[in-house]
Amino acid sequence: MKKNNLVSVNFHLWEPCNFRCKFCFASFQDVKKTILPKGHLPKEQAMQVVKLLSESGFQKITFAGGEPTLCPWIGDLILLARESGMTTNLVTNGWMLLKKPELLRDLSRNLRWLTLSIDSLNTETNTSSGRALASRQPIAKEQYRLLIEQARRLGMRIKINTVVHQLNWQEPLWELMAEVKPERWKIFQVLPVAGQNDLHYEDYSISHEKFGAFLNLNEKAKQFTTIVPETNQLMRASYVMIDPAGRFFDNDSGKHRYSQPILSVGIDNAIEQIKFDSEKFNERGGLYNW
Repeated sequence: MKKNNLVSVNFHLWEPCNFRCKFCFASFQDVKKTILPKGHLPKEQAMQVVKLLSESGFQKITFAGGEPTLCPWIGDLILLARESGMTTNLVTNGWMLLKKPELLRDLSRNLRWLTLSIDSLNTETNTSSGRALASRQPIAKEQYRLLIEQARRLGMRIKINTVVHQLNWQEPLWELMAEVKPERWKIFQVLPVAGQNDLHYEDYSISHEKFGAFLNLNEKAKQFTTIVPETNQLMRASYVMIDPAGRFFDNDSGKHRYSQPILSVGIDNAIEQIKFDSEKFNERGGLYNW
């Protein structure tokens, strides 16, 4: 695997999550039940993983989960990444940032991109799919809009991630994009991953035709943002990803395949143990002006 292809990495550092999305393809319950009962590395080890990534030439790091804002040292990881020269991105459901506005202000000092996961503006849809707290409280449209306005005032660039599934494939979200104008809108076809979403996937899976129908329904959003659609086929093996135990992993075979721990064998040895398709990475627009 050529190093010049390795410019962007997703670090799923935190398995715990305050939402219960039934279609989640990064739940890491397999990791929690086997080698990592707490669902995350100790702070010092997580920091060392980020340090090694920067030394290996990665230019952008996306912190994800689970829900990464539940990590009490997420700000330290983002600071280390920024000081190491990497562009920083955070993927979040947004709840903790709404609950604790001071967290958003603190993170904004070193966070280049804020990516919000927004699948629907329909309360029933979000509640049924689990895109809500265990107490069944989804985030409302006005709260999303307020959070985006605050983040933008603090100097962050905005992305939105949407997973299209059986409950939301007919929902027009382009009007929200017209209002908040994110720089990028990534639209994913809900992805089956064995060991991650087996229990509920069949209830949320959609055909390529339905995924295409969602894209057509929301085509007007192209006037306000860059749309990046990703089919199941395009998502497989097109990301460099690290799991909560500090191992590279891929989803090429329809399930997670993990490398040995990075801190045990090093970046170069670990990454040779997984598959990364640089052509798919480029096809899905992985390189852009970040």
